This record gives sequence, C-alpha cells and structure tokens, in this order.
Amino acid sequence: MSTNTGEEHAVIVTFLSKLGLETFYPNKLTLRSLLEIDKNSINEEAASSVQKIPWCFLIKLFKLNAECRGCTQVSNSEDNEESSDPFDLDLYTADESADDRINPLDLITALFLCADSFLQQEMALKMSMCQFSVPLLMPHVNNSQSTLMLWALRDIVKEWCPHSLSESRGFVENHIVQAKIPFYSFVRLQNCSLSTSQILNQVLSLGQQNHNIFIHRDMKGGAIKRQIANGLAEVCWYLPRGRGHPDVFPDPIAFANLRGNISESLAQFTFLFQVSTATFLFLDKIEEEEHEILSSLQDAKSKLVLVVNRKDGSAKEDMESVRKTMKELDLPNSSVKVKDQRVNVVEFSEKLSAAINKITVGKPTLDIENMVDKAVELGLSVDEYTSDDQKKTAELLVKGIGVQKIPDYKSKELPLQGADWKRLSQLEKKECSSKTHGNLEPEEYKSQLQREQQQIKARLGKQKLSDDMKIFINQLPKNENDSKSRDFFLKWMKLKLDAHSLDQLSSLRHKWKEQNNKENKDVEEIKKLDQELLESSLGLEHYMREMGLIYGFSLPSQNSADEVHRLPGLAAELLLDGYPLELLDGDASNIPEKWVTDVLMELHRKVGEKSRLLVLTVLGVQSTGKSTLLNTMFGVQFPVSSGRCTRGAYMLFLRVSDDMQHQLNCDFIVLIDTEGLKAPQLAQLEDSYEHDNQLATFVIGLSDVTIINVASENSTEMKDVLQIAIHAFLRMKQIGKKPICHFVHQNVAGVSAHEKNLTERQHLLDQLNEMTQIAAEMEKQPSIKRFTDVLDYDVAKNNWNIPGLWHGTPPMAPVNTGYSEAVADFKKNLLETVKKDKTDDVSRIPEFLEMVRSLWKAVKYENFIFSFRNTLVAQAYDNLCKEFSQWEWEFKKELITWQDAAKLEIFNSDNETHMDTWKTMVASKKSQLIAKIEGGRKEMDEKLDEYYQRKDIHVNLIEKYKIDFINRISSLKVEFQHSVNNALDCALEEKKSLKEAQDIQSKQRKMIEKEVMKLLSERKDCIEPQLELSEDELERDFEEMWKKVTANVSGLKELNISEKVLKQLRTHFSNRNFNEELKNITDLKDIVKGPFKVKTEHVKGLKYYADVVLTKMLNNNKGIKRELQSNVDYFIECCTWYVRDIAKSDADYHDSLTKDLLEKVDESLKSWTFNLKFEIDLKLHICGIASREFLEMHRHFLSARDPKVQLEKYKPQYLLDFIDLYKKRDHCQRKADDFVRLCIKPAVEEYISRHLGTNIVDEVLAGRHSAEYSSRNVFQYNIQKELLQKEDFQSFVKFIRKYEIYVKDLIFQHILEEMSKDKALCKLKSENLQVIVKKLKDATERASKGEDGVLLPDNNESITELIKNMRTFLTKDISLSEEAEKTTLFQIQSTCHPFKESLIKSLSEMKGQLQEEFSKSENIAETVNKLPTKPQDELFNRVFGCGQQCPFCKVPCEAGGKEHKKHHAAVHRPEGLGGVKISNTRKLVVTMCTTAVHSATSFRNSKTNGEYHPYKDYSTIYPDWLIPPDYTREASDYWKYVLVKYNERFVQEYNVKPADVPVAWTSITQEQALKGLKDAFNIKD
Repeated sequence: MSTNTGEEHAVIVTFLSKLGLETFYPNKLTLRSLLEIDKNSINEEAASSVQKIPWCFLIKLFKLNAECRGCTQVSNSEDNEESSDPFDLDLYTADESADDRINPLDLITALFLCADSFLQQEMALKMSMCQFSVPLLMPHVNNSQSTLMLWALRDIVKEWCPHSLSESRGFVENHIVQAKIPFYSFVRLQNCSLSTSQILNQVLSLGQQNHNIFIHRDMKGGAIKRQIANGLAEVCWYLPRGRGHPDVFPDPIAFANLRGNISESLAQFTFLFQVSTATFLFLDKIEEEEHEILSSLQDAKSKLVLVVNRKDGSAKEDMESVRKTMKELDLPNSSVKVKDQRVNVVEFSEKLSAAINKITVGKPTLDIENMVDKAVELGLSVDEYTSDDQKKTAELLVKGIGVQKIPDYKSKELPLQGADWKRLSQLEKKECSSKTHGNLEPEEYKSQLQREQQQIKARLGKQKLSDDMKIFINQLPKNENDSKSRDFFLKWMKLKLDAHSLDQLSSLRHKWKEQNNKENKDVEEIKKLDQELLESSLGLEHYMREMGLIYGFSLPSQNSADEVHRLPGLAAELLLDGYPLELLDGDASNIPEKWVTDVLMELHRKVGEKSRLLVLTVLGVQSTGKSTLLNTMFGVQFPVSSGRCTRGAYMLFLRVSDDMQHQLNCDFIVLIDTEGLKAPQLAQLEDSYEHDNQLATFVIGLSDVTIINVASENSTEMKDVLQIAIHAFLRMKQIGKKPICHFVHQNVAGVSAHEKNLTERQHLLDQLNEMTQIAAEMEKQPSIKRFTDVLDYDVAKNNWNIPGLWHGTPPMAPVNTGYSEAVADFKKNLLETVKKDKTDDVSRIPEFLEMVRSLWKAVKYENFIFSFRNTLVAQAYDNLCKEFSQWEWEFKKELITWQDAAKLEIFNSDNETHMDTWKTMVASKKSQLIAKIEGGRKEMDEKLDEYYQRKDIHVNLIEKYKIDFINRISSLKVEFQHSVNNALDCALEEKKSLKEAQDIQSKQRKMIEKEVMKLLSERKDCIEPQLELSEDELERDFEEMWKKVTANVSGLKELNISEKVLKQLRTHFSNRNFNEELKNITDLKDIVKGPFKVKTEHVKGLKYYADVVLTKMLNNNKGIKRELQSNVDYFIECCTWYVRDIAKSDADYHDSLTKDLLEKVDESLKSWTFNLKFEIDLKLHICGIASREFLEMHRHFLSARDPKVQLEKYKPQYLLDFIDLYKKRDHCQRKADDFVRLCIKPAVEEYISRHLGTNIVDEVLAGRHSAEYSSRNVFQYNIQKELLQKEDFQSFVKFIRKYEIYVKDLIFQHILEEMSKDKALCKLKSENLQVIVKKLKDATERASKGEDGVLLPDNNESITELIKNMRTFLTKDISLSEEAEKTTLFQIQSTCHPFKESLIKSLSEMKGQLQEEFSKSENIAETVNKLPTKPQDELFNRVFGCGQQCPFCKVPCEAGGKEHKKHHAAVHRPEGLGGVKISNTRKLVVTMCTTAVHSATSFRNSKTNGEYHPYKDYSTIYPDWLIPPDYTREASDYWKYVLVKYNERFVQEYNVKPADVPVAWTSITQEQALKGLKDAFNIKD
C-alpha cells in the first residue's frame, strides 16, 4: 500500500463509503446508538447489501455470537457465484475491491476507525469474550499514524490460574492491560508462505479444540485482498487454567500479530520488537531491504526468532539469505525454527510452544499500560491521551483512598451511606413489623420510631459535602454538550476503583481462606472477615448512591442548594446515556425514594413525557449467569466480574427506535438487574429468606416480563427461588398485575434437548403446581390450585433451553455460538410476544414510580396483600366508581321515567273499568319491568366489560374488583325491581282510593248539578222577566241549596295504621315463634311513651357487647348497657329520620313501607350482638314511632282527597255557573280559565314535581359540588376537609357518632345551597313548565282537529270531543281529573272554536301565574321534601355505600357500590374518638387500627367469645374488612390532630379521662393534617 498520506486517506474514505460508514468517520459511531432497540433487535437478517455488513457484524458481536466475523459478504453473493460459468477466468481475476465481499480484518479496522472511544472499548471487550484477537495497534488513525489502543483494551478483565497457584486453587483476576506477563510478537516478511495467524491459532489451541482466535486466509473472507487492515497489530492472551493438561503454558502470555509485512509497517514492527519478550519473524527468504531493517535491531540475538518455511525447489537459495542474516545478527541456532514439508502444522506448533516456554523462563515482563512511553518515543499516538485530565482526577480520588481500609474511607468520604442510613432502613422496617415493643403502646412505639427517624434525617441533612464528593460532582457536566468529558471521567473512575477493589478483595479473600483452612478455626475472625468482604466493595455506584443521598437529605436552606438541585438532572442524563441507576440499595436494603423519583421524573420531562416503559428483570440463584443473559440479550454491560457481586437492584434504560415504538408500544425497555437470590454471603443473616422474598416481590411487581433463570432446577436453592417467585406472582395476581414469565434452563445442550427435556419441563410444572398450592395456602388464597391459575403459562412456549456459555473450558474457551443464538432466539420471541400482546395500558414513568413506592411499602409488612395500597390502583378504582355511579344514575333515571309513565297509565285508566283489569294492568307492567330491568342490567354489564377492555386506564390493576361491580349490577336489578314493584303496588292502591273518593264526589256532583239546574229552573219560572233577581239574591238562594245538598256528604274512611304496622311486625316474626311475645300488644301507639331504655334483661347472657374493642374491658352489665344504649339511641334516631322523611311526601301508607323499615333494621343489626328480648323490644319501639308518623301521612293524604273538601273547592265555580246561566252571560273564557285552573294546573304542578327530583340531582352533580358526588372517595375527603376548616367540635362528634345523620344533613344543605344560587329551583321549575305548556298547546291544536286533520265542527258537542282528544294526546305526560273536567265544563254554552282559543289564552295566563309563584316561592326545603323522587335520597345512596363501619374505629366503608367482597376505608382513626376507653383507667384509647392490625397486640369482644385474639389475624374474625397500614405516615395525621386538639372536649362529651397521646402527635399542624388527608384520598391539587 502506498505510504502517501493523501492516497492512504483516499483509500480509507473510498472503502468506508463502500460500507456506508463514511458519515461516522472518524469516531462518530456511538455505543448508545447501537444499544437502541430497533427492528434488528427482533429480526436478525443476513446482510442484503455491502452497506449492511457492518451492522450485521456489530449486532452479532453484541450478542456474543462467535460467527459474527462470517458477516463479510452479501447474503445472495454465493447464489450468484453458483449460477456463474465456473470456467470464466474473469470471475477469478476481477478486481476484488469492487465486489460485494469484504475481508473481516478490513471490516474490523473500519469499525474501529468509525467507533468512538466507548464503543471501541465495548467492541474490544466483546471480541475478547468471543476469544477473538483485539486491536493493539490501529493504523490510519491520526494523520496515518499508528495508535496504541490502550484505552480500547482497558475494560478487559481476565481470570486465570498460574500453575504456581494450582495446589492452593487460587486464581488471579486483573485488568489485562495491567497484567505483567510475557509478550510475544508474531510478524512476517514479504516472502512468507506460512500463515502466521494459523500457526498462532494452533499454538494457542494445543491441547483443546482449535479456535480461530486470529483471522486467517482459510476463514470465510480471509483470502480476500485487504484494503485498509495492513499495519493492524492484534493481541490475544493465553491464560492457563492451572492444570498440566491441557495447559500449553504454565503462565499467561500475550501474543501480538502484525498484519502485512514489516517493511510496510515499520513503526509498528519496531514498537512490537522493543516491547516484546521475543519476536517470531515468519519468512521464506529475506530480501535486502528487510535484511537492513533486521540488522538495525538491538537485542536481536536475545529477542528475535526466525521461523523459516523451507519449500522444495528454491530452498537452497532462500536458506542462504537466512544464514546471512543469522550471521550478521549473531543469532544462535536455537533462534531459528525451520518448518519443512515433512512436519505438519500441529507438530510445528508444539515445537514453537516449547521454544516459547524456554524463552519465557527468567525473562522480564511488561504490561501493556507501561508500553505507552515506548509508543510515544517511536512516534505512535496513544488513544487515551484525549482523556488525560479526567484520568488525573480519577487517579487523585482513588489515590486518596491510599492504604486505608475501604470501610474507613467510606465513612469519611461517603458518610451518608453509613450506619445512619442503614439504621434508618432498620427503623422503617421495625415500623412495619409486628414484633413486640416491651410495655409501650403500639402508637407510642411507632411514634418513638418515627421520632428517631426524624433525628437521623436531621443529622444526615446537616452533613457537609466531603472533599471527594465535591470533586466527583464537579466532574459531572453542567450542560448536555459536555457529556464526553463526563463519560471519560466516570470510566476512569470505574477502572481505577475496580482495580483498587480487586486488590483489597483479593487480600481479604486470601486471609479468609487462611482462617478457614486452619484446624482451629476462629469463628469470630471468619465472621469479621465475611462482614469486611461485604463492606469492602467500592465502585462508581457508591459515589452515585452518595450523590442520591446528598440530594435526598438536603435541606432547602443549605448553601449548596443550587448545586444539589441539579443532581437529578445529571443523573437523568446518565440514565439516557445508558448508565445504570441504583433502584434498591442492597447494602442498606432501602430505596432512596426522593432521589429515584426526582431522577426519573427529570428523565420523564427530558423526553417530553414520552416515557412508556417495558420492564424486564431476571431472577435466579447467585452466579448462575443472570447478568450475562441480560448482557447477551441486549448488548449491555451489567457487571459479571467475580470481584464484586451485585447488591440490590439496578435499572438500565434502553431507547426504542422511532420505527419500533408503535410496534412495541413503549419508548424504553427497562432492564432490572438484581442481586442473586440465596447468596452465600448473605445466608448467615437471620432475615436472608425474608430479604430474598421482598426483593423478588418488588422486582416482579415492577416488571412486565420476568425471566426465572433455572440453572440447577434440582437443587435446594433453585426450589427456594421458585417458591419465592411463586409467592411474588401470587401477590401480583391479587393486586391486578399479571407479568409474563419465562423459565430459562441454562447449560442444556444438544439438538434434541427440547424434546428430551419435555419430561423435565413437565416435572418442573408439577413442582410449580405443588409449590403454588403451598404458597396459596400461606397467602390465604385456597382457590388457587395450579401455577396456571396464577399466570398464563405454557410448558412449550414459556421454557427455553440455552446451552452453556463457554465452548470448552475457560479461561481459553470462547463463548458458545449455540448460547448466543439461543439467547437471540429467546429475545426475538420475547419481543415478538410483546408486539403481539401489546396493550395501551402501559406504564409511563409516573405510574412506574407509584408502583415502586407502593410495592416497597407493602413488601416491608408481613402480610403483603393486606398491606399493599397503590395510588394507581386507588385512582383506577375511583375512576371506575365514578363511571359506575354515572351508569347507575342513568339506569335509575330511565327507570324513574318508566315508573312515572306506568303510574300515569294506571291513574289514567278508565274509572269505570273493573278493579281486576287494573290488577291485570299492574301485573303486566311488572312483567314489562322485568324485561326493562334485565335490558338495563345487560347494558351495564356491557359497559363494564367495555370499560375493562380499555387499554389506557390501568384496568388490569383493578381486575379483582370486577366481580364486586358485577355483583353490584345484580343487586341493583333486585333493588330497582323491588322499588318499582312497590311503586306500582302503591299506585294501584292510590287508584283504588282515588276511585273511591271520585265515586263519592261523582255522586255528590251529579246531585249538586241536578239541584243547581232545578234551582235555576225555579227562579226563571217564578220571576217575571222585568223583575230579574240580583246576583246577591241568586247567591243567597245558591247557599241555601248548597248547605242542604252537602250536609250529608261522607268523607274517606281512615285506616287503622297502627294495626296494619303491627300486622306486618307479626308477619316479620312469624317464622321465629315470637308471636307469644306480640299477642298482648293491641296498639302500637301505647308503646312509644318515652325514649327506649336498655334494661338488664336486654343484656342478660351477654358477656361482651359486639364491636366494643377494649383491650382490658371489665365484665359488667353496666358497661355493656351503657355502650348498647349509646348505639341504640343513634340507631333509633336514624330510623326516625328515615320514617319522617317518607312521611313528608304526599303519598299514602302502604304495607311495603313497614316491610322496608324492618329490612333496614335487620341489615343494621347484622353487626350487633343481642338477645331476643332486646330485638323484639327495639323493633316494637321503632314500629311504634313509624305507626305514629305513617298515621299522620295517611291523614294528610285523605284530607287532600276528601270528597267534601273537593266539593267545597268547586263551590265558587258552581255559583258562577248558576249566575251566568241565569243571566245568560257569555262564559266561554271563564269556563276555559276554570278548566285550566282546576283541571290542568294541578296536573301541570304534578308534572313539574315528578321531574324536579331528577333535575335537582343532575343540577347538583353538575354544580359546584359535582366533584364531591363523583365518588365516595372524594365525598369523604371533602366532608373531612370541611370539618377541619369549620373547627366546630360538635360537628366532629356528630360526624363520628351519627355519621348517617350527618351525611344526610350535609347533602340536604348542599341541595338547598345549589337550589338557592341564582334561583336555580325557580329556573328548573320554569324549564319543566315551558316543556309541559308547549305540550299542552300542541295537544290543544291537534285535539281541535279530527282524525282526518279537519277542524272539529264549531258546536257545543265538539268541546267534549276536544277535551277527550287532549286527554289522549297527553296521557303519557299528565293525568287530568275526570271529575274536575266534568265539574268545570258543567253546562258550558260556548262552541268549540272560541273555547279552544280561550283555552290557549288561559294556558298562557296559567304559565305566567305559575312563573310568578315560582319566583316568589322561598321554601325550598318544603318543595324538596314533598317531591316523589327525593334528590337527597338519590345523592345519599350515591355516596353512602354499604353503610358498614370499621369494627374497631367505626370509620365508614368507602368501597364502591353496596356489593363488594371487602369493606375498606382510606383513613382510619384512633378508637378513642368514638368513645372507646381502657376500662381500668377510663382513658380514651389512642391506638389506631391501621397500627394495631400489624402489631403483636390483641383484642377481645363478643365476636371472639371473650377470648383474646391477635389484631394481625383480625381477618379471621372480620373477613369482610381490609385494613392496610396507612398508605403514608402522614395519612392518619388528620385524626391524630383532631384528638390532640379536642382531647379535653372529648373527655367532657364521653365522661372519660383524656387520652395519653404520643408527644409526636402534638406537633402536627392543621396544614399537615389536611395534607395527610389529601395523600390518603389520593387527591391531586
């Protein structure tokens, strides 16, 4: 090749252009770009063009595929060759540089020229793992200068066992560039027919399988003419395994191989010769120019070995040139090795190996790191000189460690991660533990722990930045453009720290070994060394951890606030650039939550919130190839060195390319690398199993894909890992997360391995099933019997057999191609599965962080499932509750509309029809109702299914709640059917009552009308025309007649309501043989003569009163009676409220009202413990109250429909009719007015009243209180927030003791507020008025025409037809009274057309009158109370839920709907707030059930039969309740604050002694209490 620099550069550029790499030259190709997940990550295609060859090579290399060097030609080139004429000579003489084949050496050279420093390191490392030679001297780098690739080789760490350590079974581990080992160079002259590379490969492979470490001419592409690779010097290392056989050399040796002859690369040759222990020069003969080069060499006698290939024919002449050089250089015969045709390559290689062994003895060694000076001296450049400044800073830091022990250094320079940080972690775990706390009460103990935590945090917050951390942070760039400097610094730090740690750990391991081998072992010393080994790890991660803790504990007032504030941004940049972030500190077993959160949120912002994540983790026993598996799959570099084991968990973010983001439905793949389970160094710790369990649950919970690395499935350790994993999967199923799981079986080889291992895989499944049953019992999930009940698992698809990593015996074994191909196949399948099963419900960083927080909190508790609370779950659940409430209300509104229409049809049915017809109609309506409700139920089921199919709202997290909502839909069907059936029955009863009243009224009307006409006739006949009677005289005559006719009008008969209620009570008890107790009761009115008193006979036989949870309760009836009386008073008050609310309506009494009341009583008494006497007396008392209220309601109903009252209402109209008829006046308009006033107006008012209830509900749901009524969760938050801000003690007492009444009061107030604002009620009435008046006018216009559309005749008879038509058209909207119609149209003299016009005019006047009445009406409460659909009831049902209260603190259940498996509440409270006291001290109890249920304390009550029962097993007594620990420590601050503030007031209220509140509670402010409330209810500002 020409040495002309310009020509050389042109050749390089031309060659790079051919490969499509010119844009990356020089050094512009980055590691980050290669780690990106793109389409090649799934489909590894053969190179279809020359430009794709480099990428094909890199992809395979990063997968550690040893076949990567075979990617040197286009995939179809062989096919083309096969189709060509084999005798075409041009085919074999064509210019090789122009074809589509590349020499692998040229390819490697090109890629190293284009790669940046960090990609070069990664390529060299992976090539070394594949046992390829790696570049030592790179040509054409810096102005065609050759460059020593020291930096590129820096990351290679090797292990070997020299024969000197074989007996002690020791080993050496070192960065290969720092290893002082013999260095041999193999070079050749221009005339050389022997392949240097082939001979070297044979030397290195003696005793084991031959491996092509160096590329040679007989390899694929090796014979293609090299374009740019001449001058490349490669290096590889022979590393002994410590045994005589198959080791060729007893100690490690480095071998360099120079490409091209020495004349072309003189600088490289000179360098190699001078740094080598010996140089082997391969030749056939020596040319004159080469003779001069060799003659100029110093120390040639001792360092040069000629390797001569003697060929037949020209052997004599060639050997003469060799002799001449031997003589001039004074080379001994031993320095010449001749290969003749009789000796094959293997025999000759053995000869060379022997020579090398002989030369090595006693020769000085040199490490590559110390070749730098020689390289510079000879004019070569050194690649790492570009990072000198960063190197010096890193050396300065590491030099500071000096000879001091690493733990001592950490305590001085990295103080935050020391004892205080570990103690803080222990305290947090203790807070979650149920272990005993001596004589301290749980809350006091918890408060004490929290106080110590605050002290530690304050102490850590005052720590100043150490000098080393200042230097470290200052090296991190202040802007994104300076990342290269940062990367060099961090890499230098890693290299220097790794080297330092290797030294210290090696020394400690040696001491440990010595101690362990002693006959009299010093157990304490060994234990001490074990701990030292654990603590003597020092790497980059410790500095990054310290940085996180500096940020996490920093105080806003610190001077370095700005410096600290930028740290998350720096870490986010590092994450984006492929650096791992420590998620879980394995040394302290804790998560620096603030740091991790802010770093990831910073990353979230930097990527424009495009942060959809696919999280993948590998679990398995330590040292079973977990990290190697991830590294091979994704080309990353999680540490796999034996120098330090991974502790905790690290995560790495891999970008997904734009073209794959849609297919994989993620922007990043997050890899989580964890410490190995069952780690030997942790096995001695008492909580190691618990530690493994926590770690597995945590990372499986975070992951979308979990890989279980099954390296030794029959071992005890592996069984333990499987058991741990199954527990974790079970827990995930419970919280609604269903990760994909794959089992990877490593070290399984052979083409038939998959089939042969079918039995083993089935055995594994049997084991998994067995373990699942055991785990399910432990996790209290007996319904789960098989592993497939936990997650989707297919024996064939979820098991992967992967051959062993090494092809042969390390350290000289290359990576097994079968391993890399199997891993690549696994990765492809895994990503294809993700593509196929993609969902829109993907976590972004905020959701991922929420899962981190909630999982970590829950795993610290003994009972994970009861302790898990996730705001994402809470939010998803709340969102569903909101949607469901809306569906429920829409369904309910539709039924109310249907019910009203059905009732109208009943009311509008012909009065002359037989009653059986009405009954048939009601029965028909009930049948229609069943179909209507079933349709509504199906629609709600469909909506629920559709909701759970949505992919954007985390429905997977609330899968377990679906059954609750399905049950709720079923219960709604029953509730609605019961409610509407009752309404239809009541309508039938009302129709009967109405007919009875109208029959009497009709009879009296006819009599009155007869008498009016008689009187009219008499007056007309007896009076002369000129002597016409005055109106006063006519009125007097009319009054006499009226008194006489109406004197004997009978009213409606009053029912014996007391008797009817008593009859229902007897029916209620009929199946329980209690009628003996009731037979002496004759009148319920006599029952309620005062308040209900709990008597001794009511508590007779009861040892404990239900749900009064007292740790030390005195067994006496007095205490029981007092507690029972308190609860009874509240319950009777609720029932009285319920009854009075019903009695306010205009309806009549119906037996269903008493039935519903007794059902309500039974529902409430479910959680009570009582004797039979108490139940009978309580129900008698409540029914007594009800009979009194229902009687008043009945009387009000009768008075409104009393025939005499109705007749008196029409008296003025009859009088006017009488006078008008007598005077023969036109009364058309008056008749129309009367018809509208007496017939239409009441119907219009009823129409408005009928619609107003649902209108008000809709108005409230859309008004300023809309958020409160969107879900129970928000409603609870707003109630308690309002209480806090109002600061009214009695309101707190009412809320705590009379919750239902408080809520009803509050809802009613909300309605009054909403309806008062801007005259909202008036507007709603007017809107309904507008609608019905329009319908009336339209009906009037339509009614004035016949069926043919022609106007009715303008005669008197047509008025009857007009009204009949109107009634038909309006039958679905209003009910017009027939009696009112007949009364008002009595003796109408007008004709149809004028009457119609008058009617329309009257309707307009009525509309105006009503609007005026609406605007003047101020009694909103009365209006609302009289509505048939009570808005307060609808809103109450929406937010009140099931009405159950916590068995300990009485906080109400907040679960959606009334049908749910578990009751739960966001915030529980100290039990003393409800009046619970310690009997022997009478002090209010401060214990919170959220603390108690995770403590070692006990409770006893009637449910436990008086026996003490552990709080933590409360679910066996109260299986319907779920009481997790407080979601955050601050969540319960609200009620702590209330108890502290009103402690003395509660003392007066309950007549007890003050609670002994923990000191820490007294410092809680109102603002903190409100914040805690927000956190608990997941309320976002």
